[in-house]
Amino acid sequence: MSSTTEPHTLHYSRIRQNPRFIALSRSRSRTTWILSALVLAAYFLFMALAACLPEVLHLPLYPGSHLSLGLPLGALLILTTWLLTGWYVHRANTRYDSLSEQIVKESQA
Repeated sequence: MSSTTEPHTLHYSRIRQNPRFIALSRSRSRTTWILSALVLAAYFLFMALAACLPEVLHLPLYPGSHLSLGLPLGALLILTTWLLTGWYVHRANTRYDSLSEQIVKESQA
């Protein structure tokens, strides 16, 4: 290993061994797995509903309506995934980034 990479290696190893970094990694990982599971479950449920009970999606929104129930349900599904993505981005920008910055500053000292 060259002498220029040794300081970087030591710096990265201090970061990886920091208990706050380990907690941050676990928290971020848990959040992304939960959100991924929620989104996948929602899409699979919608597809299962479309495959097994398509008549439910064909129901009119109200008597005499030309719009079926499937259209707002599909739009709600997309909107929900956008909102969950926005929530995660906000959480990452406000919580995870500031913690990452603190961890890096601690490891430089």
